[in-house]
Amino acid sequence: MVNWKDILISPSLPIVNAIELIDTTALQIALVVDKNNRLVGTVTDGDIRRGILRNISLEEPVQRIMNPRPTFAKVHDSREIITAIMKLKKLQHIPVVDDDGCIINLESWTDIFQSYNYDNWVVLMAGGQGSRLRPLTEECPKPMLKVGTKPILETILGNFIAYGFHRFYISVNYKAEMIESYFGDGSNWGVEIRYIHEEQAMGTAGSLSLLPEKASKSIVVMNGDLLTKVNFQQLLDFHREHQAQGTMCVREYDFQVPYGVAKMEKHHITRIDEKPMQRFFVNAGIYVLEPEVLELIPKDTSFDMPDLFNKLIQYNCETAGFPIREYWIDIGRMTDFERANGEFTKMFSPGDD
Repeated sequence: MVNWKDILISPSLPIVNAIELIDTTALQIALVVDKNNRLVGTVTDGDIRRGILRNISLEEPVQRIMNPRPTFAKVHDSREIITAIMKLKKLQHIPVVDDDGCIINLESWTDIFQSYNYDNWVVLMAGGQGSRLRPLTEECPKPMLKVGTKPILETILGNFIAYGFHRFYISVNYKAEMIESYFGDGSNWGVEIRYIHEEQAMGTAGSLSLLPEKASKSIVVMNGDLLTKVNFQQLLDFHREHQAQGTMCVREYDFQVPYGVAKMEKHHITRIDEKPMQRFFVNAGIYVLEPEVLELIPKDTSFDMPDLFNKLIQYNCETAGFPIREYWIDIGRMTDFERANGEFTKMFSPGDD
């Protein structure tokens, strides 16, 4: 059991150290205090990811990214009042302070309402042919290729189960019978698994139009050829916090231009940047969608997730980018497959099963 006193940090602590603290404790929050133990801010995973999107270095102090006006409860507030505040503000934690503003406790939603158990549907996209991984995929669909000790798709399933998800759809096409035979109805894993059958290749979003029922909660969608240590609880929290219709996980991608780049104004060269570094956020193949978003997906045709997000943007719907800072690899090529096998034991230990 983590004591709230273990997550008190100074405003000058580097962000990278705050990340380590948040990732290694069950509370998923750090409380920023002054030298007199007075609350001056809070730092959550969401604050860190927003800082990454603003290009703030992880070596900078946490005061650059902390919430300087956190919601808190007073020592005299009843449990009913604290619970009401947490529900109203959709908070997972709330610090409790005395009359001088010094922290005396941290109330946690999980302490009040027990552990997480998500009823959200998770849709795993496993219908692709994996042509770039031939000859490995000539007799086996890519999500069933073994990385480490088990198929890629089983590792993905296990990660979701570890976070409390228990309702799954698997979208299948190429060699679908192998996937259905292996996972069945999910009872061997203590979960519910259903299948979406693509009669043709439908892209990274098209098969969502085949869901036989309308979801009542946010839907998590993930490509079936990824291995990642993303915290899915934090992903859902981020989606809800930003009241997004669609959230896309994004991955930072850097590359260096191997030439001097000329900055031009008409025919004038105004500056030469020698081998500049370019930085982008790229689609990481994991999404959270509100149920009504699925109505924008056309029936019986191939349709990709970028097309869906472009539609959301076109209609001025709220979209969010969730930057992945955890381990992530897209197993699209043979070099990726070999790398994933080399890293599997370190990243996915038996304790993660």
